[in-house]
Amino acid sequence: MAEIGIFVGTVYGNSLLVAEEAQRILSEQGHQSTVFEEPSLQDWQRYDGLYTLIVTSTTGQGDLPDNIRSLFSALQDAGWQPTMRYGLIALGDSSYERFCQAGKQFDALLQEQGASRIGELLTIDATEHPEPEMIAIPWLEAWASSLSD
Repeated sequence: MAEIGIFVGTVYGNSLLVAEEAQRILSEQGHQSTVFEEPSLQDWQRYDGLYTLIVTSTTGQGDLPDNIRSLFSALQDAGWQPTMRYGLIALGDSSYERFCQAGKQFDALLQEQGASRIGELLTIDATEHPEPEMIAIPWLEAWASSLSD
């Protein structure tokens, strides 16, 4: 089955809850995954040619959480990534102008670098869904089912 690196950007822990749910679902489907709460470029590069799942919240005025900001900056400098395949779950609050902007920034960067997104970008609105992991379950099940070795 597939090997997946789960990269978490979180402030209050909701993205981590979603990532842990992703790890459970992936394991149930026979995949192997690792959650990175303090992700580095080295961690990311281990999954070149494999799969990554980014689960990030948005903070401030559309900013990346501190724990994933350095990975994003390193990826900006890393350049072309045509063999990277990824999924993305963005958490945010629609009462802010830049709803889910951190996830959208990650998606735009990876698309610019030639990476292939598997599935649609999932956005979860905290004003409507106080338990984001529950909203993510159907998406995660479908995403995990779409992965190949």
